[in-house]
Amino acid sequence: MSESHRNTLTYRVLRYTPNLIRDEWVNVGIVLEDPRKQVARARLIEDEAEILRVRRLHPNADDALLRALPGSFQAELASTGASAAWIEKMEETLSNTLQLGPRKAVMSEDFDAELERLYRDHVAVPSRMGRGATILENTRAWIRLKLNDVFRRHRILAKMEKSVRAEQFTQPGDPLRIDYGYRFNGTHGYVQALSLARDPAQAKVLAYTAECIRARHASAEFAAITEVAPLPQNPRHQFIVSLFNEQKISVVPLPQVEMFAERLRVRLQ
Repeated sequence: MSESHRNTLTYRVLRYTPNLIRDEWVNVGIVLEDPRKQVARARLIEDEAEILRVRRLHPNADDALLRALPGSFQAELASTGASAAWIEKMEETLSNTLQLGPRKAVMSEDFDAELERLYRDHVAVPSRMGRGATILENTRAWIRLKLNDVFRRHRILAKMEKSVRAEQFTQPGDPLRIDYGYRFNGTHGYVQALSLARDPAQAKVLAYTAECIRARHASAEFAAITEVAPLPQNPRHQFIVSLFNEQKISVVPLPQVEMFAERLRVRLQ
């Protein structure tokens, strides 16, 4: 990799400290900045498995606070724009239980890929503790990591909006973030990672969100990326399929994502 194509980025880990006396924290997010372009973005915990991990470590954790993190950070980012102003405001307004760690530098040629890597290394739920920890397989985070890689290789990741706020279509305060959004020829498209085995409740949330979005954009299209193809003999899988069929949400298993991404690349040219 040529050094001329690599940028110096800075990142900080967001820590949740529910008990200030004990001074124990758990990492709940990453804030990544590109000082040269004045761009900043945050990646915060949102999956149920990530929330449950915090509660296992801290049984008295504030669920409402944790679930509101993605929305509050995105709202602040949208209102300030410039990264320096955003970070400064965050530091001034964060509660005592939320603290930004020291700023660190990293070299990267892909901002989005670096944000995902840092999140995976510092925040995501590991499948095993200790050296070589990885994201728990078949979770939303795991599926999304696979998607990022596929979309990047097909050169469409940069053309897509990430973490689309659902509250602009539903109700203020809705914590849902749609993983990817795109537009072509007036059509709005949305892609969401969803685990058939782990996220059946999220399927109902996605179906409701799709209905709300179509109330504003009748031609909107949706795709749910799943870890496997729905099994005919699995009642939970078939419930999700039936729910998605009602809202015209396509189910794309991970083994078919390469073809899905290539078709999308042609449309987004």
